[in-house]
Amino acid sequence: MVERPFWLARLHDAWRRAPVAWLSGVRRVGKTTLAHQVPSARYLNCDLPSTARLLADPEPYLAAVREPVLILDEVHQLPDPSRTLKIAADAFPHLKILAAGSSTLAATAKFRDNLAGRKREVVLLPVLGEELERFGRVDLTQRLRRGGLPPALLAAESDPELYAEWLDSFFARDVQELFRIGKRGAFLLLLEVLLRQSGGLFEVSSLAKATGLSRPTVMTYLDVLQVTHAVYVLRPYHAGGRRELLAQPKLYGFDTGFVVHAHGWSELRPDDCGLLWEHLVLDTLRSMSGLPRLHFWRDKERREVDFVLPRARGACDAIECQWRASAFDPKPLAAFRGHYPAGLNLVVTADTRETHERRFGPLRVRFCDLAGLRAGLTAQSAAPAAAGSPRTRPQ
Repeated sequence: MVERPFWLARLHDAWRRAPVAWLSGVRRVGKTTLAHQVPSARYLNCDLPSTARLLADPEPYLAAVREPVLILDEVHQLPDPSRTLKIAADAFPHLKILAAGSSTLAATAKFRDNLAGRKREVVLLPVLGEELERFGRVDLTQRLRRGGLPPALLAAESDPELYAEWLDSFFARDVQELFRIGKRGAFLLLLEVLLRQSGGLFEVSSLAKATGLSRPTVMTYLDVLQVTHAVYVLRPYHAGGRRELLAQPKLYGFDTGFVVHAHGWSELRPDDCGLLWEHLVLDTLRSMSGLPRLHFWRDKERREVDFVLPRARGACDAIECQWRASAFDPKPLAAFRGHYPAGLNLVVTADTRETHERRFGPLRVRFCDLAGLRAGLTAQSAAPAAAGSPRTRPQ
């Protein structure tokens, strides 16, 4: 069992803020394995009928729990999960609860209470680039090709059937069971198309045409894919400029291995690695708590900045992803800074060993790896927001 201390720390941070930590993430991302790594915890599998019987009257059971942490895995299988969690949070404040499931809490109608003020959510992502050393002899290219679900990443050899089996299980357990969607083929076709277009702009009419679904159905299925963490939607950043993209979002598939599988790639070219690297950078950004909402930026001339983090007083951190540092083109970033002059300029590459800065005309650009990205943004978030601070000074 590979220990994942980063995610354990995220759970403990959630418990410092609320009694219930809601752990979600796609199927086989490692939620149960992570739950078993929580020390001094009692584990219950809510898939079992015996667990439902134990918690039919939760008060006496919770009163008898002597461990400081109670884990309720697949908690949505309980007849009334929100009632059980609410009683635990309100009547047993000494008890920390880890509730785990594949979807967001709002994904099932069984939850009659959103547990406002009683929970913090932690979305477990596929294995981060910074975690690879813990997974043995797994290099970065292998992580991009196979993806970050531990069974695929640690397999002796690549197994295409694993991805097909996962899709079948995902639809049966996480989609059909919760949302009662009847068109299995059309739903999975939409997901396949989105995986092939991962990292690109979302266009509902073309997706409707490619799948034979109506536009409203495409949007309904997209909502399902979002709450089950199968896709991530990134909105454009703008201040109303006439030459900026204002509304059309970008979509990212949940895992590079499934993007590779949808494309049918057996070997990765440099351009393929660049696209997949962008997904890995996105996962690092999503794993960080306390960051502003992520965006991207694009103008009518198709100049684009991969990720934008709005900061205080109109400042924006701009993050570009490059498989190789030598491929960086400063023109899109310069165009962005023509609109938004204040904020950090970060270029995250797979071949940067030490964080360093370079100048491109008036632009000061910091090159870093994934660990350097996390360190730089953490320091930026901790910096004072006073006028003239690094947060607001043009970079």
